Amino acid sequence: MNHDEAKQILLLYRPGTADADDPQIAAALGLVKQDVELAAWLDTHVARQAVVREKFLQITPPAGLKEQIISEHAAARRRSARRAPALVLAAAVGMTLLATCAGWWLTWHRTSQQGELAQFRGRMVRTALSVYSMDLATNDMTQLRAFFAQRQAPADYALPPGLQNAQLVGGAVEKWRGTNVAMVCFRTGKPLRPGESSDLWLFVADSNSIQDVTASETSKMVKVNRLITAAWTAGGKIYLLGVEGTDADLRAYL
Repeated sequence: MNHDEAKQILLLYRPGTADADDPQIAAALGLVKQDVELAAWLDTHVARQAVVREKFLQITPPAGLKEQIISEHAAARRRSARRAPALVLAAAVGMTLLATCAGWWLTWHRTSQQGELAQFRGRMVRTALSVYSMDLATNDMTQLRAFFAQRQAPADYALPPGLQNAQLVGGAVEKWRGTNVAMVCFRTGKPLRPGESSDLWLFVADSNSIQDVTASETSKMVKVNRLITAAWTAGGKIYLLGVEGTDADLRAYL
């Protein structure tokens, strides 16, 4: 599979669904980890789809619209049995084109305003929720740190107090714009979904790999897909912690 073929396949990919179980999509996601340009493209594509989906979910039909459509359609059929279907089809096509154009404009505008931290957050959450294999399965943090150091990923990270006694299950090295990110995997003790090996993740990257991180971005918890996340900077590194649940669930590990 090459770069362009992976793009075509990933156009159908929906993060957080069973799509990642599809062999072709899984192979394309594997290529994303090796191709910085493809990874950046996927970040933008998924962000656009999220904006379009969010905007559609925010649409509230006017009261009585359904009844009005049914009534007007019935009246039109009575006036001209042959003319009505063509008019309805033309209106439907026009509304679809208008919605598509508006959606893509909103997507472009929203994505262009996203900071790098938001893109990093989305990319790491997508990694956590995808079907992945840990590079090293271990419950020994010292061993995991040595592995990260060998792979030139951040290894001297400081765990927040809430993670000190969390159940470590391993880790992996992920890519972010040409730099290595340490992905530390834990378990909360709750039942895992089929195919999952962890449900609590800490990502650590060099802070200079993400530009213009503001205090407002790191002072709030952000829901991305199924995960509630928190980010902070310390000691020249940026941290991202994510878990499925509520703000209270996340605070227990901070």
